[in-house]
Formats: sequence, C-alpha cells, structure tokens
Amino acid sequence: MAIFTITGDVDPFLHVSLRKGEKIYCESDAMVMMEDPLDLTGKMTGGLGSALMRRFANGESFFQQHIEATRGDGDCLLSPVLPGAIQVLEIGPTQYLLSDGAFVAAESGVDLRVRTQSIGNALFAQSGGFFVMEATGKGKLAVSGFGSSFILDVEPGKDVIIDNAHVVAWDSQLHYEVSVPSQQSGGMFSRLVSSVTSGEGLVLRFSGRGKVVICSRNRNAFASWVRGGASASG
Repeated sequence: MAIFTITGDVDPFLHVSLRKGEKIYCESDAMVMMEDPLDLTGKMTGGLGSALMRRFANGESFFQQHIEATRGDGDCLLSPVLPGAIQVLEIGPTQYLLSDGAFVAAESGVDLRVRTQSIGNALFAQSGGFFVMEATGKGKLAVSGFGSSFILDVEPGKDVIIDNAHVVAWDSQLHYEVSVPSQQSGGMFSRLVSSVTSGEGLVLRFSGRGKVVICSRNRNAFASWVRGGASASG
C-alpha cells in the first residue's frame, strides 16, 4: 500500500511513497514534485458521468491527476488547494462525506461517489447543495481544510454543533442536520434571522458515533477574500 506522510508545519506537503505498480489519484494541480519512475496522467476518474457529478456536487476538477509507479518505486509531493493542514483518513469499513474542496488525494482503492442530501441540508449547508461527495472502498484518503485541523469524536447522547464553514469531513454513519446556534423562543425563521444578524451563521448538528474533521479557519471567509483579491487585481 502507498505510504502517506504529512511533512512540514505550515502549509504542509503530502508526501506519498509508491512501490512499483501502485497508483493514487489527486485533485488537479496537486502534484508539486515526483521522481522519475512515476508517471502522471490526467483522467476523468470513473468516466464522464462521474466526473460531471463530482464537478457539480463538490466543485472538484473535471480531470484529476493520476500518479502511478510504472518504472519502479518512487515518491511524490502533493499540495492542497487550501492553505492549511492535511489529515489522512482510513477508508474501509468507515466511509466519509466531504465538504467542498476538501479532497486532496486517495489510493486507487478509494472511490469518490456522489450522494444526495436532505432538502434542508441541501438548501443551507456548505456541502455541495443537493449532492455531497462520499468516499467509499478501501485505502487512504487525504483531506485538507483552511488553517489547523482537529478530529472530533462524536458519541451517542453527546451531540456536537459545528459551524458549517469549519467542517472538512465526517463519518457517513453520523446523523447531521442544519441548525442555528440561537436557543431563543420562536419559530425557525425568527431564530434564523437572529442567527444571521448576530453573525452566528448556520451550524451542523452531528449525532451518533463517529469522527468529524474540522478546520480552524472559516472557509467561506477565505473564499470571499480570494474573490475580493481577484476583483481588485482585475
């Protein structure tokens, strides 16, 4: 199996060691360096239909980079899109759902599939609208968030509430729903208005048993900053 190692403290690299015949795939433009025995190709993983659904569901690139050790053992360095930490998760039997832009790389045995969400989560959550990405199969999966990262353990009877802009990935067995942090009386609409005007925003409430990967920085604020910088430079 490929060896995934995180190297560097600030904006780390994902260091992947491949033995001859092994291969991985990663987000477009993730490859920074690779040794000569490795080959790099661009492919629509899973075919045209799967590529279109991933693009629509999670904003992933239409083409992904596939790296294979064809002429011997070799290493490569990958870099995530977001400036922040990387977490390596084991897929199988545990499966994970991914927030927008969280995917970095995976072993060839991991399959990224599109899964539908409930109407409430689709309308309000920052996780792909009516569809969300699910990692199934078996192997290593690397995900990234904005800033530092932390893995939370959710246990039955101890629900966890997380600002949805800080959620990176979560166990697919967990139940999750969009909520607002405000506990004031009144209907959902009045509490939603209070939450938005107070700057609290929307949160995701997780229950059950499983892990949630979170990041320290607000992904939405970073995206707004990037868009603002692009507009200023244009």
